[in-house]
Amino acid sequence: MQEIDPAIQSDLIRVAHMLADTARIETLRLFRDTGLVADDKSAPDTLFDPVTQADRAAEAAMRAILDIERPDDGILGEELGTKAGTSGLTWVLDPIDGTRGYISGTPTWGVLIAVSDASGPRFGIIDQPYIGERFVGGFGIADLTGPHGVVPLVTRKHTLLQDAILLTTFPEVGSAHERRAFEAVSKAVKLTRFGMDCYGYALLAAGQVDLVIEAGLQSYDIHAPIAVIKAAGGIVSNWQGGAAHHGGRVIAAANPDVHVVALAILQDSVDG
Repeated sequence: MQEIDPAIQSDLIRVAHMLADTARIETLRLFRDTGLVADDKSAPDTLFDPVTQADRAAEAAMRAILDIERPDDGILGEELGTKAGTSGLTWVLDPIDGTRGYISGTPTWGVLIAVSDASGPRFGIIDQPYIGERFVGGFGIADLTGPHGVVPLVTRKHTLLQDAILLTTFPEVGSAHERRAFEAVSKAVKLTRFGMDCYGYALLAAGQVDLVIEAGLQSYDIHAPIAVIKAAGGIVSNWQGGAAHHGGRVIAAANPDVHVVALAILQDSVDG
């Protein structure tokens, strides 16, 4: 992993917060607008995958800032594609993670912002505009700013699997094969909850839950959560135990103890 000059780190942090502040304005402007139209960008025979004017406006606003503040950096965004850069750094943007929740009026959708290099995410923000919480991780920072002020992010330590709380977004998880693997872990934990989108990863970083297991993710879904969870002391890997920043099957864990046990169950079940 290449070192990033402290002055550049400070600038990246500054710009990341600018992006989050701007995305808050754009996403809140249309949240719970009953006239908001959601287009379906899903492939045939797949789950409804909505995109709205708010998604596009938030990403466009963030890109406009990057064009001015960090013009040499690359951009990978969910809605507006890829822009090549020359600095070796790429901003990975998901303007609304949880658009299904957004159009339903639920409050736990979020904005994902990460800055990454060839080794993966280096700094990330999980911003929850409606509930006013911002989870930040990387470059020596791991904190949450919200209604209780600024508090450190620290994951739970030494959790036994039978005492663990597990989150995922969709009950079906992914394919039928992937769902069976997830259910094998779910049967071994104390509590399983559904529907959190990126907020599940934020809660793991905050020490509230122990595991998040998902499949079918894209890079823009997971870069910011990886940065925040790692900064808080957690682990994020794919289901083979390797790097997760390319997306696909992902397991996030509060500590090595619960990670190794849950990962073994996933591997046994998905290969069985």
